[in-house]
Amino acid sequence: MLVARNITKKFAGVTALNNVNLELHPGTVNAIIGENGAGKSTLMKILSGVHVDYEGSIIYNNEPLKLTGTKDAEAKGIVIIHQELNLVPGLSITENIFLGRERCNQLGILDKKAMAWQTKQLLEKVKLDVGPAQLVGSLKVGQQQLVEIARALHTKASVIIMDEPTSAISDKEVDNLFVIINELRNEGKTIVYISHKLNELFTIADRFVVMRDGCTVESGLMAEMTQDALIHKMTGRALTGATDTAKQAFNEPVLRVEHMNLKSASRHTGNVLSDISFTLHKGEIVGLYGLMGAGRTELMETLFGLHPKRASGNVFINEQQVNIQTPIQAIRQGIALVPEDRKAHGLILDQKIKTNISITVLNQLQRWGIMLHNKKETLLSKEYIQQLGIKTFSENNLAGNLSGGNQQKIVLAKWLATNPRILLLDEPTRGIDINARFEIYNLMKKLAAAGMAILLVSSELPEILTASNRVLVMAEGKLTANIPIAEATESNVLKYAIQHNITS
Repeated sequence: MLVARNITKKFAGVTALNNVNLELHPGTVNAIIGENGAGKSTLMKILSGVHVDYEGSIIYNNEPLKLTGTKDAEAKGIVIIHQELNLVPGLSITENIFLGRERCNQLGILDKKAMAWQTKQLLEKVKLDVGPAQLVGSLKVGQQQLVEIARALHTKASVIIMDEPTSAISDKEVDNLFVIINELRNEGKTIVYISHKLNELFTIADRFVVMRDGCTVESGLMAEMTQDALIHKMTGRALTGATDTAKQAFNEPVLRVEHMNLKSASRHTGNVLSDISFTLHKGEIVGLYGLMGAGRTELMETLFGLHPKRASGNVFINEQQVNIQTPIQAIRQGIALVPEDRKAHGLILDQKIKTNISITVLNQLQRWGIMLHNKKETLLSKEYIQQLGIKTFSENNLAGNLSGGNQQKIVLAKWLATNPRILLLDEPTRGIDINARFEIYNLMKKLAAAGMAILLVSSELPEILTASNRVLVMAEGKLTANIPIAEATESNVLKYAIQHNITS
């Protein structure tokens, strides 16, 4: 269906792709595998018309292909679902799906009824239970991801590129997505699937292409490959460094929450959070698991002072009651929040790496109290670039130029610079390759060993079970279980995540 030959792409003198070769076949799911920074997303942006300036050639349906932009790519039957959500928050779901290809009636007037009806059908197909008129900005990240998928299905493309499509959706939504992918494959579509979740690739993919350092290193059939062999091809080295979650005693409370409630932001009655109580201890990593809509992100945001007018309950830090009404008050109490959506809430993409890292501690980097001490800022950023292994040629590089995994490390660095006592991590490994995941797990272990209390939200149960000392489970805004890690299994955690009437 599509052949890429000797594709080379440079950004500001840095080679992102170097003589990449690729073949995609119809009626197959093609997994593109590689670490963060390997060049996967850059290659996909070339194939979908995002980047039109590159060296090399593309053959599509036995004809040379030179795209002028994404609209040209869509017209030719190639569409991409970006890892970085490409939606307009201020428009409705219908308006986003039909943006640039609106339907009109015979009088040239927008046929809103027909577009809403088609949107409803697409939302039903991806099993997203919201109305077509709902604003995209009011949806959670996982729901927005499903809107992106619905938008791609609407184009009826021949080649569908999915860049981390399951990074923000629950296991139930993943199963539904795989049903959709199988239907598309049976229709003869060419699916390109990028994911760092190797178990997904072995479930859904027919073929694989491994990329490393901007080059393609190997391709073949998934059925002939093992997970360990793929990891070795991705990294060029053996993978080490799993986190040890041996049983430990945690006796010193750092954060205690009593009867926390959060009213809904809409006019409808009811709570987003209801009677949440738990304790987080010094040196402890507590995993917080729940399905989409369980209230995990809302709990983290409430602890960080983002919803003071709708929240109630008592919060104690080091056994002293505190009243946190704003994020700056949370920071002063030693709380840091790494948000779920790093693009929207964690980074200033058009600013330098050092600017992003230093922004939380500007008061410590002042000269004479009136201006920034550039040398201190540079030293601080270099320290965290080295400590977290951020791949960049300079601390002056723009944050938006880095891969998703390295951007996430910048967000972590920004908050670690504040020396927090309590670290709230909301999906910290979303869109991060398997080696970088273990780097973050080991960093969490190191921080916990130094006495930091960590609350970890993740949609991936294996991650929760790997990295945590204890597991809290939420369902429909309520805390349904508090499980010691020795007793936590996928089946019993899921049981409490699904049955909201169970208490513990």
